Amino acid sequence: MKPVNIGLLGLGTVGSATVDLLLANAGDISDRIGRPVRVTHAAVRDPSKPRNCDLTGVEMVSDPSELVSHPDIDIVVELMGGTDLALQLCTQAVNAGKHLVTANKALIAEHGNELFAAAQASGVVVAYEAAVAGGIPIIKAIREGLAGNRINSVAGIINGTGNFILSEMRDKGRPFDDVLREAQELGYAEADPTFDVEGIDAAHKLTILASIAFGIPLNFPAVFTEGIGNLTAEDVSNAEKLGYRIKHLGIAEQTPQGVSLRVHPTLIPQSQLIANVHGVMNAVQVQSDAVGESLYYGAGAGGGPTGSAVVADILDIARALASAADQRMPSLGFLPERLKNLPLLAIEAIESAYYLRMQAADQPGVMAEVTGILGGLGISIEAIEQTEPAQHDTQATIIMLTHRVIEKQMVEALQQIEALETIEGAVTMIRVEHFNTRQSS
Repeated sequence: MKPVNIGLLGLGTVGSATVDLLLANAGDISDRIGRPVRVTHAAVRDPSKPRNCDLTGVEMVSDPSELVSHPDIDIVVELMGGTDLALQLCTQAVNAGKHLVTANKALIAEHGNELFAAAQASGVVVAYEAAVAGGIPIIKAIREGLAGNRINSVAGIINGTGNFILSEMRDKGRPFDDVLREAQELGYAEADPTFDVEGIDAAHKLTILASIAFGIPLNFPAVFTEGIGNLTAEDVSNAEKLGYRIKHLGIAEQTPQGVSLRVHPTLIPQSQLIANVHGVMNAVQVQSDAVGESLYYGAGAGGGPTGSAVVADILDIARALASAADQRMPSLGFLPERLKNLPLLAIEAIESAYYLRMQAADQPGVMAEVTGILGGLGISIEAIEQTEPAQHDTQATIIMLTHRVIEKQMVEALQQIEALETIEGAVTMIRVEHFNTRQSS
């Protein structure tokens, strides 16, 4: 049969790994889909630059517009990153009738709705497994494997850089800035680590997971995002002593009131599997009505894992080439006209338990003042500890765990507590989740 011809936009780490994987497993790939797959073109800034893959038979071009409209290319694979030029080229490709594979989470999260609409109008497929969690096939798991379930929540460690930092802070008691510098030296974090440590990267991925889980349009601006830069080794240590671990989670939850989309540091009981995902690894926990809790774990980045997801998407499209457009998997797993505009909850409306740490004057009556404020707003306390001040120190540290409460009530309580003359500075607040004890909504 006629080979499936691939055009690559970008030939960096993931692009090179994709080429290598297609060559190394060419026999198995052909056996799976009944025809060979070959990379025929690659668009790069400098075609003369040496590459870390075998480019025999690959035509190198410097003009990506030439590639996306080339008549011999069946599937365009976008691995260049960014959003502006990537969106322009990907739109051009689908308008030219090319199927599209991308690993670009920002592109899908921010512009996926329009890109999917353009693809539907042209009768082509946009596949994006590699955009979320690298080598973990989480898109397929939710969109296809759990298609018979109602998904109640998705919670994930979906940024390896942040997870590496928190793992090092816990294991070695190191401060955030020190571990971040090491992450940059090791290549886990960029020179500008904002996307990773502030949760923007995770928010892009969570936007995609929520849409395929709940059947809602992509809505990146609706994701509440809080980074890990303000976490201290003290909080990480306190969590451990209380039987918890702090993870930077992306959480999408469907409740009777609406959908919450949030990325923030979270205390999780040490007994839960997702709390034991360390280093740069990723994991996504899904709660659904029929299956219950399921956890998907693996490498979330890197050439091999991400290239694996890219190749899997290429093969899915290759199998679908002979099928009618209306018989193919919808981009988000739901028919486009059946997507639901569910209410999206502000962070003040979510319900969570909380970890609180505050510095208080070491004098009688302080604890009664604090607990009185919490009780007056209907916030019950699960655990409370007070550390004795060091010699000649007049400040004691109070640590509390609360039961679940609407966040608006907690914010009001903290405003009142911080206004007390006996409380110094701001109160540290970190949300607490117990996923496997939650009731299906």
